[in-house]
Amino acid sequence: MENLFAYGTLMCEDIMAEVSGCRLSHMPGTLSGYSRRPVRKEHYPAIVKEDKGRVRGVIYQNVPESAWDRLDRFEGEMYARRRVQMELTDGATLQAEAYVIQPAYAHLLEACEWNFDDFLRNGKARFMKNYKGYASL
Repeated sequence: MENLFAYGTLMCEDIMAEVSGCRLSHMPGTLSGYSRRPVRKEHYPAIVKEDKGRVRGVIYQNVPESAWDRLDRFEGEMYARRRVQMELTDGATLQAEAYVIQPAYAHLLEACEWNFDDFLRNGKARFMKNYKGYASL
């Protein structure tokens, strides 16, 4: 079992439960050395290496193997799973897996920062309505 760093749509517990097929304990965490950018014409982001970047998100703990298969299919070929070092709110560190955009898709990223609060207000309902892949996971 591994931990997952979620920085976009999967920060929402209901979306994560739909995708992973389970409810998982979680805590806040920060990833240094990356930035979070919107994917052009989508409601979700991707992370890309950036030396001075910092991304706040959620660390889901002890993700079972059955959930990783579903998560990999949900993220698709645009993302690769990478091991990252997370910072916890108390200053401790923790290893986690994160889905990082593949270099071949980096041209799809916008230059601005993706905003989770804007997603909750303006994009989540549309994302959930338009995403039809849950049943196939």
